[in-house]
Amino acid sequence: MTLSILILAGLFCLTALIYASAGFAGGSTYLALLALAGFSYQLMPATALVCNVVVASGGAFHYARAGHFRLKNVLPFLLMSVPLAYVGGRLPISKQAFMLLLGVMLFIAAIRLLLNEQDFRRQAEPAWKQAWLIGLPIGGILGLVSGLTGIGGGILLSPVLYLLGWADAKQVAAASSLFILANSVSGLLGQWQKGGSLPEPSVLAPLVIAVVIGGQIGASLGANRFPRLVVQRVSAILVLLVSAKLLWEGF
Repeated sequence: MTLSILILAGLFCLTALIYASAGFAGGSTYLALLALAGFSYQLMPATALVCNVVVASGGAFHYARAGHFRLKNVLPFLLMSVPLAYVGGRLPISKQAFMLLLGVMLFIAAIRLLLNEQDFRRQAEPAWKQAWLIGLPIGGILGLVSGLTGIGGGILLSPVLYLLGWADAKQVAAASSLFILANSVSGLLGQWQKGGSLPEPSVLAPLVIAVVIGGQIGASLGANRFPRLVVQRVSAILVLLVSAKLLWEGF
C-alpha cells in the first residue's frame, strides 16, 4: 500500500464527517481513497459498503432524533431499491458507459443546486399514489446503481428529492441517510454472494473506527446546527465532485 493505514484512516474520518453533515456516507470517496492506497479491486466495494453502513446508521439516528424524517420521502424509493441493490451487488459488469451517463446526470443536478440562491421551493406534499408512481421506478434504478458501484445511493437520491420539491434540505439529508443504510446492507450481501471480501481486521478496524468518529460528528452537526442552506450547498458540492470523478474515470 502506498499510504499508511493511519493516514488512510484520517482521510476516512474527514470524509465521513463532511459527507455525514449532508446525510451522505462517503462511499464514492472511500472507493477513490482505497484505490489510491493500492487496495485490490476485490476488496474495495465491500470495504466501502461496510463504512457506509456505519456512517449512515449514525446519520439516520441523528436526523430521526431531530425530527427530520418524512415517510413519503423515502419509503417509495426503498421498496424497489433494496432488492435491486442486492441484484446490482451480484452483477459483474463493466462500468465505463454507466459512469459517463451517471456523471452527466449528477453534473446537471449539481449545477442546478449551486445556481439556486435559496432553498428549492417546496411543492405540495405528494399523495401516496404519486409518491409510489415516482418512487418505485426511480428507487429501483438507484438501488441497482448502488449495488453495482459500492456506493450507498444517497448522493443520487438527494438531487431527485430536491428537484421534485418534496422536502427541504434537512429532510432530504434524513431520507438519504436511511436510503444509504438500507441499500448498503443489501449491496453488501450481494457483494459477498459474488465473492467480494474484506481486508484483514488490522486494516479494516482503523477505517471503521475512523468513520464512526467522523460520521457521528458530521451527522450531529448536520442534523442540529448547520443551517438548511449550508446543508444544501454541501450537498451540491459533493454531488459535483462525484460527477467529476465519474466522468474522469469514464473517459
